[in-house]
Amino acid sequence: MDPRNWTLRTRLIALMVALVAVTSIVIGGVMAIVLRQSFTTQFTTRVVSTAQNFGHMVADLNDPTNAHAIDASDLVFAVNTPSGWEAWRYTGSSTPAPLTAAQASTISSIQSRSNLLRPGDTRDVVVPGYGEYRFASAFVPGAGTALLVGLPTSQLYKGIGQVVVPIVVVVVLAIVLAGILGTFVIRGALRPLRRVATVASNVAGMPLERGNVHLAQRVPAEDTNPRTEVGQVGSALNNLLDSVETALAVRQASEEKVRTFVADASHELRTPLASIRGYAELTRRFGGELSEDVQHNIARIESESQRMTSLVEDLLLLARLDAQRELDTADVDLSRLLVDVVSDAHAAGPDHEWDLELPDEPVTVRGDDLRLHQVFANLLTNARVHTPAGTRVVVELGAPVDGTVEVRVRDTGPGIPAELQPTLFERFVRGDSSRNRKSGSTGLGLAIVHAVVSAHHGTVRVESRPGSTVFAVRLPVHQPAQVTSRPEPQPVSA
Repeated sequence: MDPRNWTLRTRLIALMVALVAVTSIVIGGVMAIVLRQSFTTQFTTRVVSTAQNFGHMVADLNDPTNAHAIDASDLVFAVNTPSGWEAWRYTGSSTPAPLTAAQASTISSIQSRSNLLRPGDTRDVVVPGYGEYRFASAFVPGAGTALLVGLPTSQLYKGIGQVVVPIVVVVVLAIVLAGILGTFVIRGALRPLRRVATVASNVAGMPLERGNVHLAQRVPAEDTNPRTEVGQVGSALNNLLDSVETALAVRQASEEKVRTFVADASHELRTPLASIRGYAELTRRFGGELSEDVQHNIARIESESQRMTSLVEDLLLLARLDAQRELDTADVDLSRLLVDVVSDAHAAGPDHEWDLELPDEPVTVRGDDLRLHQVFANLLTNARVHTPAGTRVVVELGAPVDGTVEVRVRDTGPGIPAELQPTLFERFVRGDSSRNRKSGSTGLGLAIVHAVVSAHHGTVRVESRPGSTVFAVRLPVHQPAQVTSRPEPQPVSA
């Protein structure tokens, strides 16, 4: 597991355990080294003392086999006799057992000229068949005979082990206890931080992008103590939420003013625009003999007033949808609606190839028939005016799946630039330079598509590349009782 993905609690617990482990290991290691050195010194002193005492004993008894007076459970000694080195092993109450010539030679090798063992010094030798012994040298008083006495080093290692093992056990227990206690202590210490994080997560999950938003979530007072680090974070978060709530209120008020202005202006503009169109038409029909230039100008007045009226109607529709006014919902035969829309598109664009693919059974959804008609009419108009003549446009209606149905409008045109796709459903976004537009555009068609589809609790996305552009509209078959939130458009690169 990557430590970079660890939580703060895991990091703190790991750090605490690591500190305790390092401290315990250092202390235990130092104690083990000191005790080992002490045991080694004591054992060496014991070997030297045993050798000296054994030399005096041999001098008194004048017989090296009488070693039963030595207080040792395991002892090896070698005496340099006139016939050479001889060695014995004494194991307590029993009579010393003579060692072989090879074993005696191994022991006596430590007294060679090149490897002389002086009185008071010790040397470890592995005696064949018996293991490692630590030897010290001595002389038999009066006889001048060299004597080597050794004790098994296993006694030393056994004594060291009896002390080191408890130290290791204590170190391990300290590490485990640090982990257990650290978990409880750190969990309690971080509990206020978790409450602060919960408040932040709840606020982050709220739909703040639009509408009248009230941020009721706040960090509790006990978690805002400025004397603690967590309290400082909690207090800063509360201040941030206050500022955000104020900013959202100001934004909402500004949006309401803009929305009201657009709605009022659009509503008020409808009457004079209708008058302009009416008077222009009357002038053209009953104005008598008019010159060709005057007729052209009047035609342009009618055309622009009609275009202005369309823009006003689009703005008024968007203002109503922004206000989340209820739609006129009823059962809509989506199959019949698409047949009508494609027929209208064929009449408006005979230079394009129009195809419609429907399932075997009619598909019915709950929605606003007029607004859904406008959605698909806008998509087909978009495909017609943004693609060259001869482009094939296919409208596909899928069968309902999991309570939703998808309509796909696919064309074989030049495609939509990748940099334009993320903002394609925003208002007043145009792609004239890349899609060879032959007529003007308000940039509201796809914005209306997104707004209407969202009002029906659906989604719309686009996938485009050169030679293939697909707009996919997914609608629920049954509309929920209330409007909750509007999903954002989902541009997808093909």
